[in-house]
Amino acid sequence: MSENNHFLQDKDINLDPNQDLSLLDREVKEVTHDVKEDDYILEVKNLKMYFPINVSVFKTVPLKAVDEVSFKIRRGETFGLVGESGCGKTTLGRTILQLYQPTAGEVYFNGKQVKGKAALKEFRRKATIVFQDPYSSLDPRMTVSDIISEPLEIHNLYPNKKEREERVAELMEMVGLSREQASRYVHAFSGGQRQRIGIARALASSPEFIMCDEPVSALDVSIQAQILNTFQLLQKKLNLTYLFVAHNLLVVKHISDRIAVMYLGHIVELTTSEEIFKNPLHPYTISLLSAIPEPDPIKARNNQRQILEGNIPSPLKAPSGCPFRTRCPRASEKCVQHLPKLKEVSKGHFVACALFEE
Repeated sequence: MSENNHFLQDKDINLDPNQDLSLLDREVKEVTHDVKEDDYILEVKNLKMYFPINVSVFKTVPLKAVDEVSFKIRRGETFGLVGESGCGKTTLGRTILQLYQPTAGEVYFNGKQVKGKAALKEFRRKATIVFQDPYSSLDPRMTVSDIISEPLEIHNLYPNKKEREERVAELMEMVGLSREQASRYVHAFSGGQRQRIGIARALASSPEFIMCDEPVSALDVSIQAQILNTFQLLQKKLNLTYLFVAHNLLVVKHISDRIAVMYLGHIVELTTSEEIFKNPLHPYTISLLSAIPEPDPIKARNNQRQILEGNIPSPLKAPSGCPFRTRCPRASEKCVQHLPKLKEVSKGHFVACALFEE
């Protein structure tokens, strides 16, 4: 594909609040993943990430961004993680990658605990990240070639300069860019093209697992569909596993095999993508799904919005018991005293809610 065609393909427009979100339904391709039920690439056990916050000269209070989170990700699947802004989903992903030192808990990758310098070095070669903002995540002083080849130098891969340059060209073509663009600086690219550069950089070290930190939220909807299709094609070609973080349920609807819903540092529901849209159980999940824009005006009129009331609690002063109880329309006295744990209410469908406890 020529350079001009690439620019036209990824030309961004200003984000329009009235843009047609049904584009995601029409343009994102459905891809089936060959996922084995008992082959887990990543396991998280009781992970906590607390940040000490100074509230006075002599006092600090822990901000519980991630609190007692446990789950497993199967090899080759896309595991969606959704929730409103500030729920801790990005912090969870970065803590898994050890970009933050966990307060407590364990992370296992390919059956081995990520602990110690040697294990961490190998983990960081096999587990990479695509950042949310394609404008601030790329160094404007570096060429595209330098940006993509940096992980190769860090991990001492392709030490021969000619081989390294050929690897960069291969990665650029893999994500839909031409090798002739390698000598350019990032200011010459559109937002969609910049995100493709970020994806190529994440692929440089031949990873097995990639955390996608809201990688399309800063892009126009038509570009979102293109980038999501790129992720899926790369996953099938390279047998990648994704942790896909997003606050837009439409984005994870087509790309995810399973979805976990997060609220105030806790996972409150976890099941397959199909099941969560067909049969949401947690009151918070039901509210999130009801807020999805419906392009059909007839269906939109019949949509029963579940509007949450009450104030959003601060993670510095999280409510006792269930973290969602202050906004839940079905909260009871039991919710004040008791923090519900994830419970399997049907095969593969986990919910943390007092309504589903005996």
